[in-house]
Amino acid sequence: MKVALVYDRVNKWGGAERILLALHKIFRNAPLYTSLYSKKNTPWADVFDIKTSFLQNIPKFHTYHELLAPVMPFAFESISFDNYDIVISVTSEAAKGIITKPHTLHICICLTPTRYLWSGYEEYFKNKAFRTFFKPVVKGLRTWDKTAAFRPDYIVAISKNVQERIKKYYGRQSTIIYPPVTLDLTKFDSGKEIKTLKKPFFLIVSRLVPYKRIDVAVKAFNKLPYILKIIGVGHDFNRLSSLAACNIEFLGNLTDDKLSYYYRNARALIFPGTEDFGLAMVEAQLFGTPVIALRSGGACEIIIEGQTGEFFDSQEPEALIKVLEKFDKKIYNSKNCQENATRFSYRNFEKKFEVYLKDKIKEFFSKKV
Repeated sequence: MKVALVYDRVNKWGGAERILLALHKIFRNAPLYTSLYSKKNTPWADVFDIKTSFLQNIPKFHTYHELLAPVMPFAFESISFDNYDIVISVTSEAAKGIITKPHTLHICICLTPTRYLWSGYEEYFKNKAFRTFFKPVVKGLRTWDKTAAFRPDYIVAISKNVQERIKKYYGRQSTIIYPPVTLDLTKFDSGKEIKTLKKPFFLIVSRLVPYKRIDVAVKAFNKLPYILKIIGVGHDFNRLSSLAACNIEFLGNLTDDKLSYYYRNARALIFPGTEDFGLAMVEAQLFGTPVIALRSGGACEIIIEGQTGEFFDSQEPEALIKVLEKFDKKIYNSKNCQENATRFSYRNFEKKFEVYLKDKIKEFFSKKV
């Protein structure tokens, strides 16, 4: 069968992009459709045959992504999928809103219902004047988003947390298939530039955007003598770096080999935000490193408290400090962490997704006979 993949926009690197690469291993010849593509910022996407919408021809949208929201519905509705038997959308926004013919099976892997319209609305629109000004736009987008959520024939949720949101905001049932960890445990960088690191450190691996709440960890480590290394990029970098004391270092994006080194050698991964799933937590445990996370979202599905990590209960620096002051990596067995991470292996993802897909193909096309 002829298969196509769809993603909101190809302009960054994170957990969702690892899902796309995992799907590429299964569907080698499937092109990737998206609203726009920033080749410079996404070397990971070179393996795909990428097809873009009309937004690709408007340079301003490549820089100012916040302008995209009102036009994203038009971008995806304008793409034709008439020649495909199966379309798989991976989305936290508008890609689920593609229009397919009755003979085309559409499966949506929902990363979360559109965050700025639903679960993250209060955070995105904190400013009352800003909220009032955009109220008509948000109302229209919410109406479209609910309609778009009924276009996929079936929905896959990446966690229980996301499954509950899909039910709450869209009124639809979904099947949970956890995202896969794709880092290679046998490879890590041993170059001189990082081999010289001798002082123990804690680690954050995340896009630097406000809802990830990296500021909670920065404020906590400002009051502690411990070293914190932050891997990732994002438009919140300037604010976070201005807050950070000299014991906090920003490393930007790294190759998987270098990233693996930091995972393997960190005292613990710090995870201060409420995440839809949180693939970085799985990656850290894959290398035998425990996780200290907010007791919220996907962390509750990934961490085994007291065995592969610990929780703190409020999004305040003081709550994180209390856990850090008591933390001792020696009490965590690296094998327990690694065994827990195998629940989210690529092999498990591949098996579950292929079984799910075969079942849905049989169910969908039997109705067309």
